[in-house]
Amino acid sequence: LLGALCHVALEQTVWPSNSQWLAILGLGLGPVGAAFWVWDYGTKHGNIQILGTLAYATPLLSTLLLIAFGQGQASWPVVIACGLIVGGALVAAHGGRDT
Repeated sequence: LLGALCHVALEQTVWPSNSQWLAILGLGLGPVGAAFWVWDYGTKHGNIQILGTLAYATPLLSTLLLIAFGQGQASWPVVIACGLIVGGALVAAHGGRDT
């Protein structure tokens, strides 16, 4: 609700074109919709700890794919960020265990 109020008060509304609406519909019915369905199924029927830990891989893999396809550059901040992602996944995987 707050986001909608801020949008009306502070931004100019721009409506998508017909082709953009078609792309939105295609994404919702295709890959994005499927991703939400699979995530919902995984949280209800899968191992939630493994699923949560593997969720950390999403930004890491997307960053590596951007670099591999020439759409991003490897730099020290990217290397540090990837290390922090891996560190977060390790903490999530092993943080709750008693020693």
